[in-house]
Amino acid sequence: MWSRGRFVLQSLARQPAARSFSLTPAQHTVIVERWWQVPLSKVGSPPRLYPRRHRIYKVVEDTRFAPKEKMELILTENVAKLGGRGETVFVRKSVGRNKLLAQGLAVYPSPENKQMFADEMRLLREGKPDQRLQTRTGQLTVQLLQRSKLDINKMPSNDFQLTKEVVCRQFLKKLGIVVPPHALSLPFEPIKDVGDYWCDVTVNGIDTVRVHMSLLPYEDQSATYQKQLKAQQKLQAAERDSQAAVEEDTALKAVSVADEAEDGKDSLTTAAPTQQGATLPASNNSDQK
Repeated sequence: MWSRGRFVLQSLARQPAARSFSLTPAQHTVIVERWWQVPLSKVGSPPRLYPRRHRIYKVVEDTRFAPKEKMELILTENVAKLGGRGETVFVRKSVGRNKLLAQGLAVYPSPENKQMFADEMRLLREGKPDQRLQTRTGQLTVQLLQRSKLDINKMPSNDFQLTKEVVCRQFLKKLGIVVPPHALSLPFEPIKDVGDYWCDVTVNGIDTVRVHMSLLPYEDQSATYQKQLKAQQKLQAAERDSQAAVEEDTALKAVSVADEAEDGKDSLTTAAPTQQGATLPASNNSDQK
C-alpha cells in the first residue's frame, strides 16, 4: 500500500503542473511594504529573514478605497443637465461609456477633436448671424422668455416713463434675467400710459423673442398688505364660525340621543308596574277560590 501510494505521488510530481490563467483583469490592487527593513547580507548569500519581524507588512495603497477617476469627454450634442455641444465635461466612467459614447453624444478629448470644436466655437462667436448656432444656455434663456410675462407697476411720480434702462432693470428684478439695452427693442419710447405692450429681446444676437409686458397703475404696497391681512382675517373668522357650528350640531345630536335614551327607560319602568297590577287580582281570585 505504501509503495503504491509513493509511486502515485512520484508520478504526479514528475508531471508539469497545469496553470490556469485568469482571463479577466485584476479588479483591485494592494501595495504593501515590510514594516522592518531586511538587513543587507553578504555577496552570494541569501538575505536573513526573521520569521516574526519580517512578515509584518503595512499597506501603502489599496485601489478599493482610492477615489474613482472621472472620464473627460467633449459633448457633440446638447445634453440636459450636463452641457451643450463643444463643452468639456467630467462624468463617471459608467455614464461616459454606456450612455454618452454609446449614443454618440460625446467623443474623447483628442487633440484633433479639441481643435475641431475650438474652431467651431470661434465660428459661432465670430461668424455670420445666419451661420451661427445658439448655445445651450441661450436655448434655455429663449425658452424662459417665451413663457414669461413682465408686469411693471407705475410709480406715483407724474414724470414716470418706461425706457430701455427701466425695462432692463425690471427684467433683472422680476425675472432674474440680465438684458443689456442693445438687446432690447420697445414698440415706441418712452411709454407713459397704463396698458399692455410688448418688447423684443435678442439672445446672443441670434434668436429674437417677443415678451408680453404690462404697465400697471401705482399701488401702495402698504395698502396692499393691509388688504391681504383683512382678507386673511375674514377667512380665519369664517373658518372659526363654521367649526363652532359643527361643534354645536354635534352637541345637539348628543343631547337628543341622551333624551331618547331616557324616554326609553321611563317607558320601560312605567310598563312594568301595570303588568304586575294586572296579575295581582288574578292571583287573589285564585286564592279565594
